[in-house]
Amino acid sequence: MMMKPVFAALLLAASVSAHAQQVPAVPASAGTMPQDKTQASPRLNPVAARAEHLSTQMVRDLHLNGYQASRLRDINNNKMAKLDAIERQYANNPQAADAQARNIAKERDQELQAVLTTDQYTDYFDARKRYAQADKDYARSASASILVNSVQNPTPSRANDAIIGPSKTKDPTPRRSAEPFGRTLRQ
Repeated sequence: MMMKPVFAALLLAASVSAHAQQVPAVPASAGTMPQDKTQASPRLNPVAARAEHLSTQMVRDLHLNGYQASRLRDINNNKMAKLDAIERQYANNPQAADAQARNIAKERDQELQAVLTTDQYTDYFDARKRYAQADKDYARSASASILVNSVQNPTPSRANDAIIGPSKTKDPTPRRSAEPFGRTLRQ
């Protein structure tokens, strides 16, 4: 008769200890989440920053829904990458770069026609020159601001997150011990 309560108590203790050993599925805190290193930072990828800036402006102006905004961002990322490659390739020949840029703009127009409604596409088509000018202005100013930001706020370049800066030693001259290093000197 005494075995049943003892057995029940042991069973209860075993289940409590097993439950206590489980790891909680909730993250420790939202403030200490590790940085996502798979996404390129705008500081290291000015083409993506340029595409994002243009996409944000277009989404706001054209009143796009979530699906349309997502497709627009993909299209702009693709076209900005092509445009950047052409600008680099034809850096010494602006006329050829402009001709290639017009071809890329035609591709974007065709792709956007499939994504936007008729009214949205009409608004986009009327504002194309304004978007192109805004993109050129951003590209011109962003290259300088990205350089200034990278100099003012250097990111760690090593795995241990060390930041290059002045040393914190008070005495600039190194101290040497009186004893020789390595093998002892013969006399």
